[in-house]
Amino acid sequence: MRGSCLAVRKNSRQQHPCRIKGHSLMSRHNLRAPLANNGSLLAQATPHAWPQWEVPGGQLTTKGGVLEVYMGRYMREWLAQQGLFSADECPAPQNVYAYANSLQRTVATAQFFITGAFPGCDIAVHHQEKMGTMDPTFNPSVTRGDAAFSQAAVKAMEKQHAASNLNESYKLLEKVIDYSRSPACKEKRQCDLARGGDIFSANLHEEPGVKGPLKVGNALVDAFTLQYYEGFALEKVAWGEIKSDSQWRLLSRLKNSYQDALFTSPEVARNVAAPLVKYINHALVEQRANGPKFTLLVGHDSNIASLLTALDFRAYKLPGQYERTPIGGKIMFERWHDTRGNRDLLKVEYLYQSAGQLRNAQPLSLQSPPQRVTLELAGCPTDSNGFCPMETFERVMRNAAR
Repeated sequence: MRGSCLAVRKNSRQQHPCRIKGHSLMSRHNLRAPLANNGSLLAQATPHAWPQWEVPGGQLTTKGGVLEVYMGRYMREWLAQQGLFSADECPAPQNVYAYANSLQRTVATAQFFITGAFPGCDIAVHHQEKMGTMDPTFNPSVTRGDAAFSQAAVKAMEKQHAASNLNESYKLLEKVIDYSRSPACKEKRQCDLARGGDIFSANLHEEPGVKGPLKVGNALVDAFTLQYYEGFALEKVAWGEIKSDSQWRLLSRLKNSYQDALFTSPEVARNVAAPLVKYINHALVEQRANGPKFTLLVGHDSNIASLLTALDFRAYKLPGQYERTPIGGKIMFERWHDTRGNRDLLKVEYLYQSAGQLRNAQPLSLQSPPQRVTLELAGCPTDSNGFCPMETFERVMRNAAR
């Protein structure tokens, strides 16, 4: 690739050849209450009582709103530094577009982000009218009903899961939840958490699913992770039984493996992410010249996981995080123009808060930023600064959106 395009340096007085032209975010919602906090699945798995949350299961918490305001404020500072928006003025209505899945946690996340990024500005968050139902754009459900696809999808999920060695994770989880004294063990004689195997499904109009130990393990580790982020006293997070970083990483393999198995096999990802891929292609490619300068999409971890696979991003690591698709994390599609080379470029980054930043509710700014990791598309190789040619990215997107 010719030359090297760098982002504008803070406080630089030199004219820089690279200018940001547009910015699109695909975000996961921020901190929510566990989806199955006091449900029978978790209640059966441990003799211990689960803590109460301030909001119903699945809804964004007050702290989740605060964390998203911080992320929005940081993004406004960074975009102002790059010259896309003024630091003090409201952007023109046509220059910002926010669109969220029609659940409380996703719409509220978008609202809090907009409040942080553009305080006092009249910017609406768009979503379908009926709340509490999945918007087709963000719904990672299977859209093919033929038996051949269903069988291929299940085999792909089984193959993806077979690569995970979770024996040590299950052993640690059994100890953390005191499984030998749980109702499942005492009353149902199910005393081996990993026993029985997992049964995967890929049914038309449903999300890819699994029944068995992986589903239980994911629900348990998800609940503990959210307790930690919410700031519960450490002796109350998993009843004080998780005491080290290595234990968190071992347990988090269950949660990450659940997501990987269901949403990151290419066969499944391309199908369930198709509506979102088409929407992003329309926003980034087809409307590039006439669309808003800044677009915010808010969905779920399943959206991000399947999108990254459907577009064939290379493997990545997120320092400071246990999750592969962290709470509040954002895939940033940045459109740049290199005036010296007269070419448009694209850079994709994962913007997220570390586990410590989430737990401590650390305010974010240019001086105290969130974490950023540059991503690379297999079909759009990057230079040493993470940029790939826009025309190559457009070709990748068009092919993926077919």
